[in-house]
Amino acid sequence: MRSLIVGRFQPFHNGHAKLINEISKTSDELIVVIGSAQYSYTLENPFTAGERVAMITAALKGSKFKEFYVIPIEDVDSNQIWVSHLEAMVPKFGRVYANNPLVKVLFREKGYEVKTTKLFNRDEESGTNIRRLMIDGGNWKKLVPETVASVINSIKGDERLRQLSEKDE
Repeated sequence: MRSLIVGRFQPFHNGHAKLINEISKTSDELIVVIGSAQYSYTLENPFTAGERVAMITAALKGSKFKEFYVIPIEDVDSNQIWVSHLEAMVPKFGRVYANNPLVKVLFREKGYEVKTTKLFNRDEESGTNIRRLMIDGGNWKKLVPETVASVINSIKGDERLRQLSEKDE
């Protein structure tokens, strides 16, 4: 079974890794859709689509999946056509993993099997918290896979976030 998961992955963190490990118990192929791919260099979306592809690919190498695809998708301004837009951009899939209420409704209305997932340590393992730790100089590296920390270090992602958070003088 080929399954799909959608997220912004700003950045990919240990909660995502745990979720994907859970999905690997019932799926042998995975499509990771990077949503809002057009956004970067903001406090909420600091990383480019290409940087997020690199993070996720590094994290998934050696995973239990026979095949995995990491595909950036730009947003469309109409929820009504969003799933069709996504379907045109990714390989066929049979199951969707999601917790977002809108995503669940949209895929169910298109006839997909939608599974909710357990949320892991959401307070600490969240992109919002990790980005805040990067800005404040905290220990964000413990909250992401080592391979992801390596990608972020190579692009000076924490430094970028600190610079983006500066106020105009």
